[in-house]
Amino acid sequence: MPANPHPLPRAFFARSPRRVARDLIGKLLIRSSESTYLSARIVEVEAYLGQNDPAAHSSAGRTPRNSVLFGPPGFAYIYFIYGNHYCLNVSCEPEGKAGGVLFRALEPLTGLEEMARARGTALHNSRDVLKLTTGPGRLAQAFGITRSRDNGRDLTSPASGLWIADDGFRAPAIQITPRIGITKAVARPLRYLLANNRFVSHVRPSSK
Repeated sequence: MPANPHPLPRAFFARSPRRVARDLIGKLLIRSSESTYLSARIVEVEAYLGQNDPAAHSSAGRTPRNSVLFGPPGFAYIYFIYGNHYCLNVSCEPEGKAGGVLFRALEPLTGLEEMARARGTALHNSRDVLKLTTGPGRLAQAFGITRSRDNGRDLTSPASGLWIADDGFRAPAIQITPRIGITKAVARPLRYLLANNRFVSHVRPSSK
């Protein structure tokens, strides 16, 4: 278990998705219960800027499906994509203003065997570890994240069982690139990643 992780306060998320995304690099995602403790370092995220961002789910306005993105901040927004996997986001901005950050990759720290079981795979070598949480669908599966289970979950509270924490780690270098896997607003530099981390997906050149 990482040393003394403490949950991020709600005020951390009540800011621009750009700032939240950058500051999330190096933090921890934790799934905890009486029988489970999974933790992984956040190494790749993407910011989505709300109604002024054509690529954001909130761009067309508030709906029952995307209402979590309109606040309050610090809550999980989960969606199902391509008919086969879930994606984890956290709501940003003060309540009433849409914004979010998508989790794209994690570096697993504790509970790797349980993550592998959830992914339906086994850990034979270091390359197998890379398959656990590299990519939004993989990390959601490894952490048992689904829309029915986790949409609207409070990511600032350990009592929720899925939360984001700070253990004192500080990213030595952060790269910024355009977002990937989208068809709108593709040139915006809103993808943030821990430089030289092997768990990052599709590494591209930095654009600081």
